[in-house]
Amino acid sequence: MKFANDEIAATFESYNPEISEKLLTIRAMIFNIAQQHSEIGQIAEDLKWQEPSYLTNSPKSGLTIRLSTTKHSDKYAISVHCQSRLISDFREVYPQLSYDKNRSILLNINDDIPTQLIEQFIYLALTYHYRKKRGIGI
Repeated sequence: MKFANDEIAATFESYNPEISEKLLTIRAMIFNIAQQHSEIGQIAEDLKWQEPSYLTNSPKSGLTIRLSTTKHSDKYAISVHCQSRLISDFREVYPQLSYDKNRSILLNINDDIPTQLIEQFIYLALTYHYRKKRGIGI
């Protein structure tokens, strides 16, 4: 899938190739999940804090998802706004994952992406406000 702009493409190219490949896989998941669920709507791709970011453009049904590297060369992250309850709720259900406070799920470059868990997380992030308005939890 084509990038929204050259800066986003350059950001992915600047990452370690192994991490870039994993983050590009998660990027594809984001667009696929949005396409499969009408309540999510259009996804906008942008850079926030110099990180590729994905937000629900119309309707504003969810949280912004950011994809990034970490200070540890063997880890990468999928992050959401730290004041949401998504990470803390997800941590209760999936304590086996690694987290960075209330902002990120940390993944190891040497492990396979836990596809089902990450797809669930993406869906929950992109429908966060939609579900909150309707009283729907995890």
